[in-house]
Amino acid sequence: MPNYAKKELLKLEEVMAPFMKRASKYRMWSLPLVAISFINLIILLFVMPEKHIPMILVYGVIGAFGLALSKEAKYQQKEMLKRSADYITNRIMKSDMVSVSFKKRYVSLVKEQPFLMMNHFTSFLEKEEEEKEHDMDEPYSSTNK
Repeated sequence: MPNYAKKELLKLEEVMAPFMKRASKYRMWSLPLVAISFINLIILLFVMPEKHIPMILVYGVIGAFGLALSKEAKYQQKEMLKRSADYITNRIMKSDMVSVSFKKRYVSLVKEQPFLMMNHFTSFLEKEEEEKEHDMDEPYSSTNK
């Protein structure tokens, strides 16, 4: 990957880091909590003949907490996608190297296909870099005529 694209992706990663960190922590804790509560509830309800209502309640609360963490992780993932789309859209619109119609086309691609936004962003960066190189080469070509 070219350096100009790496720099932009590092900036994007800085914006996304807090959301990725939170989402991964929530996911890491949610699965074991749900699994432990589910297994213990099955054992308490179907294997043990006597009723352990306080334990059933405890494992039910643990499972609910695990499911809440899982839901929050999904929310963080959606927020991360939204923030990255906002960053990419703003970055595209700030560019001075390409035309307005070109910017609008890439912004619409990012909004219409959010799961391909990184591909669209890198192709935009490549096109922007080509325009920079073309602008740098242009003065030399006009003096050689």
